[in-house]
Amino acid sequence: MNKVLKVGIATVQEQRARSLAIAAGTRQRGDDEPHVWFPSVAAMARVLSDENMALLKAVREQRPDSMDTLAKVVGKQAPNVSRSLHTMAAYGLVEFIKNGRTVMPQATFEHLSVEFC
Repeated sequence: MNKVLKVGIATVQEQRARSLAIAAGTRQRGDDEPHVWFPSVAAMARVLSDENMALLKAVREQRPDSMDTLAKVVGKQAPNVSRSLHTMAAYGLVEFIKNGRTVMPQATFEHLSVEFC
């Protein structure tokens, strides 16, 4: 697990240019650069809402063995919890560990840092 997950804000065009430069070898990713990029503050706010941050906190602290267990812990419906976690997984905030038919959510970081570029 990463200790700190750095989050950056950059337009899609800026993100694309950065990725193409890295792929072309004309630029290297710096150690201090964000790991996750959002296209806007509004997009970041939707993913890092208070409700989703509470889910992440429960994942880190309770270490639930399944999505259903997490849903019970936070008092939400399992499909809503699953949808929120899958959105966060797309940004690398959580990952899923499969154990047979059970899926266990796991946070990928301990602390979150936001950087505006």
